[in-house]
Amino acid sequence: MEFMGFPTSADIYLELNGKKVAVVQSYTAKASKTSKNVEAFGEREPVGTIGGQSKYTLELTRLYATDDAISDGINFYELSDFSLVICKPDRKIIYSGCQWSTISEQGELDAMVAEKITVVASRRIETTA
Repeated sequence: MEFMGFPTSADIYLELNGKKVAVVQSYTAKASKTSKNVEAFGEREPVGTIGGQSKYTLELTRLYATDDAISDGINFYELSDFSLVICKPDRKIIYSGCQWSTISEQGELDAMVAEKITVVASRRIETTA
């Protein structure tokens, strides 16, 4: 029996234009959705609900820029329209159309590390491995 391990930082990464630009140590994901009640004249309670748009908010912890990204002059503050890719043993989850909303740093000289980045994604796709 083959053992399938947990995702490592090599399995959680940011991708921009098809290139891996940073690996992520850990993440938390929160999905929310707007919804509306459907009301009918003369009814005391709604007759149903309609689902609206989904919003995906991700908290990424300890991002390390890849060597290629560093040589390309990556700047986390300039990233936009990127993807977060999470590879799990049985599937891959891709959050795309990402924009960052907050960045927190803890500085070390010459280290391309961001402590925490909050990201908002427009889409979530799940594929089987």
